[in-house]
Amino acid sequence: MVASEKSCYKRILLKLSGEALMGDDAYGINRHTLARIVAEIGTVAALGVEIGVVIGGGNIFRGVAGTSTGMDRATADYMGMLATVMNAMALADAMRQAGLNSRVQSALNIEQVVEPYIRGKAIRYLEEGKILVFAAGTGNPFFTTDTAAALRGSEIGAEIVLKATKVDGVYSADPVKDPNATRYTRISFDDAINRNLKVMDATALALCRDQKLPINVFSIFKEGALKRVVLGEDEGTMVHC
Repeated sequence: MVASEKSCYKRILLKLSGEALMGDDAYGINRHTLARIVAEIGTVAALGVEIGVVIGGGNIFRGVAGTSTGMDRATADYMGMLATVMNAMALADAMRQAGLNSRVQSALNIEQVVEPYIRGKAIRYLEEGKILVFAAGTGNPFFTTDTAAALRGSEIGAEIVLKATKVDGVYSADPVKDPNATRYTRISFDDAINRNLKVMDATALALCRDQKLPINVFSIFKEGALKRVVLGEDEGTMVHC
């Protein structure tokens, strides 16, 4: 580690979408993309940062999409939770192959496959330097993995939630559709909610606001972006109280 490189945070919660694991594929997990994301996480772990990860399952199954075909919403959401468990296992395995020490904890009880989520144990793992991957969302239907990230971040005492997306921050409009859209460097929770900027779902935003837990939205596809966020550089958009 270079002496000048000092993290602004001791403990972070990284929110990864399932779609981030697809790379250029239409479905599933792209091994090259997975290895690249793990390498990015590794650069942050090398700074001594304690890392929790909440991962989605949209590359395998999305509960909301299931309801569009007539499936019961609760059933669809539980299927989506199982998809996140698969992604968490793949992520942890890729970390192991990269020499990173990780554990998976699931909000659904599947003890033959992964550990159940236990807050005290999770915090101990983080203090021991293990990277902890939280699977199965909150364990309840009708809640997104955004809300799971806000919840787990609050529970483990993270100093910030880092939301990894396809775009490099929060914009005034869709940058794909509007060439005049501008990126916010910083924006308050209230402004993000009132302007309906789609930073996270409303429940997650409200929870982070109430817990005074800032969010940084950045692009996981931008090389080195995760590390730059942790170092406090101008990367992504900071959502704050």
